[in-house]
Amino acid sequence: MKEESRSWWEQAESDLDTAKYLFDGKKYTACSFFCQQAAEKSLKALLINRGKELIKIHDLVRLSHLVKIEDSLEKDCKELTTVYIDTRYPNSGSSSYSKEEAKEDIIRAERILQWVEKNI
Repeated sequence: MKEESRSWWEQAESDLDTAKYLFDGKKYTACSFFCQQAAEKSLKALLINRGKELIKIHDLVRLSHLVKIEDSLEKDCKELTTVYIDTRYPNSGSSSYSKEEAKEDIIRAERILQWVEKNI
C-alpha cells in the first residue's frame, strides 16, 4: 500500500472506531457523521492506492463509481452521502439521528471498509 493511501486508510479505521465510541456514548448524530467520514476516507485510500488523483468531494456514490465498488454497496454509499449533509447542516432535514439509524450507519460503513480492505 502506498504511504499516502495508508494514511487515508488509517484515518478511515480511526473514524470508524470513533463512530463506535460515539454510539456507545449515545451521540448518534455524531456517530453517523463519523461513519460517513470513515467510508469516504476508505474510498479515497483505494483511489490513491490505484494511482488515481485524489478529488476533494464528499459524494460517496461518485467515489464508489471511480473505484468500481460492487453494486450491492452502492446503496450504502448513497445513504451515507445523505448523512454527510444531514449531520453537518441543521436545516437540511434530519439533524438528529436515532440509535437505530446510527447502528445502520455503522453497519454500512463496516461493509464499505471491508470491501475496500479486500481491494486495496
